[in-house]
Amino acid sequence: MSPLSSPLRSVRGIRGATTVTADQPVLIRAAVRELLEAILDENDVAPADVISAVFTATPDLVSEFPAYAARQMGWTDIPLLCAQELPVVDALPRCLRVLLHVETSRQRGEIRHLYLRDAILLRSDLQGD
Repeated sequence: MSPLSSPLRSVRGIRGATTVTADQPVLIRAAVRELLEAILDENDVAPADVISAVFTATPDLVSEFPAYAARQMGWTDIPLLCAQELPVVDALPRCLRVLLHVETSRQRGEIRHLYLRDAILLRSDLQGD
């Protein structure tokens, strides 16, 4: 495709979240991999399109850095950051969240934010999409 016929690309943010049943490194890595693969697939994004990623984990998840799963997927040249989610009373426990910054030709309204497992409770408004 020539530069003149290529679709216009913009930077977009894509959100996602998932939960794990226990604070175990293997569960955290598997959940993050599942979430990232689903986000990329649903949005037709390749790892080369990812600019950066910010991960958060609730305070009850301390056995693994969520970004480690992305590194294991080959995301070695993408800036990744982990942080702790605010410890809000009655918040969803054992929750992992991500904000991806990507280059895409999709419009903002075409972006699919994904909430897996118990995290669907965070954005039930998106379940009809």
